[in-house]
Amino acid sequence: MIFRLGVFGVLVVALIAVALFGFSILKQSKQQQVVAPPATEQILVAAVQLQGGSLLQPADISAGAVAAGTSPLGAEQDTPQNRAALTGAMIRTSLAPGSPILDSEVIRPGDHGFLAAVLMPGMRAVTVGVDNISGANGLIWPGDNVDVLLTQSISGAPSDKSIAAEVVLSDVRVIATGAELVKTAENAPNGGPPAQTVTLEVTQDQAARILVATNLGKLSLIVHSSQARAGAVQLNAQPAQPVWAGDVSPALANQHPSVPQVSTVKVFQGTPNEQDYSF
Repeated sequence: MIFRLGVFGVLVVALIAVALFGFSILKQSKQQQVVAPPATEQILVAAVQLQGGSLLQPADISAGAVAAGTSPLGAEQDTPQNRAALTGAMIRTSLAPGSPILDSEVIRPGDHGFLAAVLMPGMRAVTVGVDNISGANGLIWPGDNVDVLLTQSISGAPSDKSIAAEVVLSDVRVIATGAELVKTAENAPNGGPPAQTVTLEVTQDQAARILVATNLGKLSLIVHSSQARAGAVQLNAQPAQPVWAGDVSPALANQHPSVPQVSTVKVFQGTPNEQDYSF
């Protein structure tokens, strides 16, 4: 009888221990479910090391997580609209990767004083119109370096000289891009999309050259490979030689092939009679 009571007591104690262990596990599980992770929000930050005076491109902008309600004053939420608004803006000071891009640290195209802040000393800003094809279909960003190519038709010239292409500006910096603000029926009779405009940083002489070129023919932009600028503008770069229609199309260059000349030799064979041989 005593043995049975002892076994029963052990079983009761074991059941109580199991119940207490299970209750403890259940309580910890509920506590873990109640404690939710802190809320965060995404703000725009520098994706790479950025130097003061740089013009922001899409690859320079990234998103960083901060605790909700703790974002720095002037930080932008990560939205497509805010990213687009920062593209082309100039940062006033250097930023390390992951640093928030604050409103107080950027000046955007269209803001008062933007051109004065972006232009290097002694330089000018000139705006030219290019279509989607000649403007690399929207792949040109502020901060890119480009060549300006002029293509024109030469009236009254021979076929092999009827069209010419030449570089009128070399290695100039793009400081802004956008669409024309005014579009009338005269410059877009078919109701097509507005012509794109690109604002370039040039010298006074280069500004005069490009204004003349806009009245001669079609302008296209050639993008340079992405390399760090040395900080100096090539003021005396010599333009490349023009490329003519005949240089591109051998058919135009040989449109009027020369007629082979025939040589005649007179042969005398010991008599006054002569005989002509042509070859």
